[in-house]
Amino acid sequence: MSKVRIIIGSKSDLEVCQPVRTVLDDFGVKHDFHISSAHRNPEQTMKLAQNAEAEGYGVIIACAGMAAHLPGVIASHTNLPVIGVPIQSGALGGIDALYSIVQMPPGVPVATVAINGVKNAALLAIQILGTADAELKTKFRKYKQSLKG
Repeated sequence: MSKVRIIIGSKSDLEVCQPVRTVLDDFGVKHDFHISSAHRNPEQTMKLAQNAEAEGYGVIIACAGMAAHLPGVIASHTNLPVIGVPIQSGALGGIDALYSIVQMPPGVPVATVAINGVKNAALLAIQILGTADAELKTKFRKYKQSLKG
């Protein structure tokens, strides 16, 4: 089973981003977690993106607020699917992060979920990994059935 790499841009996003880890744990998906700013630590951020595939990761989730360059920078350094999560912060309440992540140039796609949509980011990562993992696909199918009540 592939793993998920989670990268957040700031310690201030830890509490908002915790549900990503919880959902992945609930599905038994291995993951790691890094705080790495695209602006304050670009070399580390680049290495996390470039090395992820060779380290057995299948998807990267990148969470960032304000200018939110993190998901795009990561996507520019990997061929793996990148899921961007805009984090509510700053004077614009996350709208600036949403626009920064969703408006990527052609050739550098980033899947984007709602502002603070960390749970959906984890579920999307599980769906992506499930395309090559029958056990995970079955777990997700059961999860979807459970939503019916």
